[in-house]
Amino acid sequence: MLIDLSSHTSTEVQFFPADDAEGRPIMLFPRQPLIELGVEHHEGWWYIVTNEDAINSKLMRTRVEAPDRAQWEEVIGHDPLVKIDDVETFKNFLVIYGRRGGYKSMTVRDMHTGEMHDIEQPEPVFTIGGGANLEYDTEVLRYGYSSLVTPSSTYEYHLRDRSRNLLKQAEVLGDFDPKLYKSERIYATAEDGTQIPISVVYRIDKMDQLPRPLFQYGYGAYGHTVDPSFSSARLSLLDRGMIYAIAHVRGGGALGRPWYEAGKWLQKRNTFTDFIACTEHLIKIGYTSPDRIAISGGSAGGLLMGAVMNMRPDLYHVVDASVPFVDLMNTMLDPSIPLTVIEYDEWGNPNEEAYFKYMLSYSPYDNVEAKSYPHVLISAGLNDPRVHYWEPAKWCAKLRELKTDDNVLLLKTNMGAGHQGASGRYGYLEELAFDYTFVLDRLGLIDAAAQ
Repeated sequence: MLIDLSSHTSTEVQFFPADDAEGRPIMLFPRQPLIELGVEHHEGWWYIVTNEDAINSKLMRTRVEAPDRAQWEEVIGHDPLVKIDDVETFKNFLVIYGRRGGYKSMTVRDMHTGEMHDIEQPEPVFTIGGGANLEYDTEVLRYGYSSLVTPSSTYEYHLRDRSRNLLKQAEVLGDFDPKLYKSERIYATAEDGTQIPISVVYRIDKMDQLPRPLFQYGYGAYGHTVDPSFSSARLSLLDRGMIYAIAHVRGGGALGRPWYEAGKWLQKRNTFTDFIACTEHLIKIGYTSPDRIAISGGSAGGLLMGAVMNMRPDLYHVVDASVPFVDLMNTMLDPSIPLTVIEYDEWGNPNEEAYFKYMLSYSPYDNVEAKSYPHVLISAGLNDPRVHYWEPAKWCAKLRELKTDDNVLLLKTNMGAGHQGASGRYGYLEELAFDYTFVLDRLGLIDAAAQ
């Protein structure tokens, strides 16, 4: 039995034998600053994924009786282009979960021969994840699969002969036909020349007349990646002729840990300029135009919305900002808020001059100016413990005071919700329908289902 204790930047692992219910936990790997690791057990060995001297992590192993770092052996070395996230052990195989080329990956290693192979996927744009694999002595791996055009699916993959079979696929109500839709991965060039991935999906028969209305989504924080998965609700946008794009900006983890590091602390502005570069590229290739673009993001993605609104309000027609973290300075300067000090690991400590000046330069609330802004929908939750309701309320008030346009500005506060919005499936769908309706109305697409 393993016990993991972790923060944003460090990990501690303890264990005790499962047949010793009265035993005390034994320290396996004590916490060290900036060292993260994950541990699996296999036939007398600890298999360890660690970022020690390996920003994208590497896989090590050591005998159970010799956990000291001096005894570690390298199994898979560090690769600057491939991130190792986790491993799963079976009797005869090891499955390595990670990221390669902007996508999640699964690699199989034969425990006896050391031979390795990747589990190939059928589409060019997709996401995958491990399933409930509860049996140790098996040569079958269960995993989940989804894409922008393929509903959530569960597969069984035979580790030895490399065959697979589909067990279940989520039902999509209505007359959904996946052949009507196409997804692709394109790249925008950032200010510093970095290639920024964009996942795009659209309905094929709606692409005969360009430019089209476009919905661009982004997040870009904590190393979290918005992977290209299926959404049945999104069909209501695609069927009205909208193009849907996910900007995999720095600050997220699409291309591994370096991608995350390049969009945090004193490089946070890369997140915003990457998002803008993605928009400009979609305009350049003829997919859309500024008067037909809606953008959306929530929480840290709401900070992204506020920042790009301030930087390039001319580039966007509609902004949907959900529980937006926009009052950056006041929140991060108040250590009495439970999450503030923990968040220093993401944004920096504003009590240090360099971080204070840098954070102030992009804080959405502090950079609102007297100028024209897009149509804006701001949503908040009264019981939100992460982004308190007064942040979006203050931001909305300042925008109302200073903006020089006549565009619509709405603040919608859910009086019974927290950070994740309304509870329950139908409550979530009602909120999403409200957001989509605002976007469609401002883009003139409410009655455009047959276009």
